[in-house]
Amino acid sequence: MALPRPHDKAKADLRDRVVLITGASGGLGRVLSIACAAAGATVVLHGRVVRKLEALYDEIKRDGHPEASILPLDFATASADDFANVASALEAQLGHLDAIIHTAAMLGSLGPLEHQSFDSWLALLRVNVAAPMGVTRAVIRLLDAAPDAAVLFTLDSRGQQPRAYWGGYAASKAAVTALARELADEWEHRSRLRVNAVTPGPMRSPLRAQTHPAEDVSALPAPDELVPLYMHLLTGQDKADSGVLIDAQAWLAGTEAVSSLLP
Repeated sequence: MALPRPHDKAKADLRDRVVLITGASGGLGRVLSIACAAAGATVVLHGRVVRKLEALYDEIKRDGHPEASILPLDFATASADDFANVASALEAQLGHLDAIIHTAAMLGSLGPLEHQSFDSWLALLRVNVAAPMGVTRAVIRLLDAAPDAAVLFTLDSRGQQPRAYWGGYAASKAAVTALARELADEWEHRSRLRVNAVTPGPMRSPLRAQTHPAEDVSALPAPDELVPLYMHLLTGQDKADSGVLIDAQAWLAGTEAVSSLLP
């Protein structure tokens, strides 16, 4: 896969496309929501806190971009019926869906296993694994009807290389990595559906601030530095470019960044 250069200013064209972004009010989700709207997409803003979604909606509208939609839903308590209702609402209100960017994530508590709550692990599994599966499963029919549909998973190095004390977060991010691999394999021969994944690595985000509160954030990339990479994966790639995992830190450094999700 040929990737754009970091800081590439080429303008993506997402006119007439509908893009669902989970965790839209978070650090990465927010900048991707604004970038997709600026490229002409109708963005469906998912999040848990309505006031944050409303503020992001207002910002997109104020900047003259296509009007976004707000999807408040708590993934920690969402049911299969909730996800089915999301799909029905998208079809009724917008008519189609062209892409999903999964950025929603829950950290939970870090520490030894004996200090971690069983209920907390269940919540982490619901938010970080079951919700991406539930959302994607519910809208497959809409994606399948699109001329060129993309599903992008946001992974974490702690899921790929678990370490002590990362608890349910690392376990659940390992599971969503497996989900991305399974879906890429299942969709390998579906010509209009692409599945890719990005491991952002350390960046200036609210989640990073929770795990490394004393860190000098000036040494970390800002979330908007990853925008060209995500936009490239959204916009009209060949089917041959499906099924890849991209290490964003390697991409920013100009080193080999691409590996396969496929077996």
